[in-house]
Amino acid sequence: MRIITLNANGIRSAESKGFFKWMHLQNADIICIQETKAQLYQLNPELFCPAGYHCFYHDAEKKGYSGVAIYSKKQPDKIIRGIGWSDIDAEGRFIEAQFGKLSVISLYLPSGTSGEERQQIKFKFMDRFLPYLQECAQSGRDYIICGDWNIAHKEIDLKNWRGNQKNSGFLPEERAWLTQLFASNHWLDAFRLINQEAEQYTWWSHRGQAWKKNVGWRIDYQIINASLKDKVKAVSIYKEERFSDHAPLIMDYDYELESNIDNASVPAPE
Repeated sequence: MRIITLNANGIRSAESKGFFKWMHLQNADIICIQETKAQLYQLNPELFCPAGYHCFYHDAEKKGYSGVAIYSKKQPDKIIRGIGWSDIDAEGRFIEAQFGKLSVISLYLPSGTSGEERQQIKFKFMDRFLPYLQECAQSGRDYIICGDWNIAHKEIDLKNWRGNQKNSGFLPEERAWLTQLFASNHWLDAFRLINQEAEQYTWWSHRGQAWKKNVGWRIDYQIINASLKDKVKAVSIYKEERFSDHAPLIMDYDYELESNIDNASVPAPE
């Protein structure tokens, strides 16, 4: 099973840069997208629901903002749009697809880079999300939570860590929150199970030739529960082309994707 996650920074922008042409060559079972920045009615199904995939969107109420999506070859047994918190769901930050025992989530965790008000919204989300994840870990289901978590966990996960310790995305409280999540032994950073190397980044600022110089951050994850620990077989970050200010994160799992629904036809995006 191959799963790709990408913060597209505008799905229409990513499409214009060749993302879907590239995606078709990857033979991915599931693709998770964040920051679609579009309403479903604005998207041409022929372009934005690629042939062979079931397509599901959760848009933000505000046009041109946030939004998440999941594409899957198999029809999910169930789609859950929103986490059940009205403020977060209004921003289109969570969509879950269930396949048998497996839940795959496309998550766009709030950013605090625009100011203190948004940082407090981010902290509030984190405070609620940890207990939610604890419940998920005890549910008996398998989970793969893909997306832009907007936090670099350790010094190895960003180039200029010394100069960013007071900046959103690398604040001590944010890093401690991820450490607490992983310390429970219920949740794992799937990428680091395979790749322990430095300079493995998924996001680069548009400033100062950050992409060219590889001055980046690793803030995009596939976070899995412990039951999948031995299922991660390969990980990679695709950088040969640039579809967004983020790069696609690709992971292969030794896992048979199940679905109880007939997959004979692929409907229009939802």
